[in-house]
Amino acid sequence: MNCEIKSISKLLSMNDSGETGGHQAGMLIPKREEILSFFPRLDNSQKNPRVAMYFTDNSGKTWKMNFIYYNNRFFGGTRNEYRLTGMTAYFRKSNLKSGDEVILTRENNQLSIDYKRGNVPVTQEVMADGQKKTILVLGDGWKVIDYHKER
Repeated sequence: MNCEIKSISKLLSMNDSGETGGHQAGMLIPKREEILSFFPRLDNSQKNPRVAMYFTDNSGKTWKMNFIYYNNRFFGGTRNEYRLTGMTAYFRKSNLKSGDEVILTRENNQLSIDYKRGNVPVTQEVMADGQKKTILVLGDGWKVIDYHKER
């Protein structure tokens, strides 16, 4: 029995949402098969293969995003990571910040994007060397929400 992932979600970090000053908001995709299987397969023999993905939000607007495997480590560079990029406009329109959750769904070959406002802290106050400091709460934040069992 195979499983087809229908919905995944990501608790946004400050880096995902662009709050750290990066030039473009986007999400690092973990190399875990249960998350990667949501996305199209890419040709790893090419340098930095990518595919455009079109997600529709709950207002009916379609957003173009890019699923990219930055694999230049195998072509003389240093990167070896999957990312979903081109999310800045959607994040800004939705006023998404770290701690919010982005939900990606595939149903009948249609892709949709939604979000939930977060109440999960992405920073924590700690005492270190007698001073209060703010630290980031780390974790990849990805989870499978829904899947369909195929027989």
